[in-house]
Amino acid sequence: MLYLLYMGNHPELTYRGGQGPIVHLEADLKAVVDWADANNRRWAFSLANAGAYYVEFRKNLNDLNQIDWTSVVARDFRSADVKEAKAAEFLLHGSFPWELVERIGVHSLHIGQQITTMIAAETHHPTVQIEKDWYF
Repeated sequence: MLYLLYMGNHPELTYRGGQGPIVHLEADLKAVVDWADANNRRWAFSLANAGAYYVEFRKNLNDLNQIDWTSVVARDFRSADVKEAKAAEFLLHGSFPWELVERIGVHSLHIGQQITTMIAAETHHPTVQIEKDWYF
């Protein structure tokens, strides 16, 4: 999806603001799973695009090795197999607790400053960092 926003040329895409304003919220997987289990919240991860009809889901962290990590980190995903595997994702039912966010990755100093201002009144302040490698 981020690549589509970066390219900005998909005919069904109504958002045209590019990838610059997009922020990434990072959390520790083990901490999230522990929180979900303690709060009776369902979670799972997909081995590919979670919206695909044929996708497989897992609910055991010991199965993380079944994700195609080479595809997940690939920068060239023209191949359909790589494109699908790259879309593997972690899902938490309902909502995600703000307190579990450890870091916010941004594309630029300008967006980082906006985010820092937005969360200033919050009691929880994740680290805000420019992470250009997380973008195209």
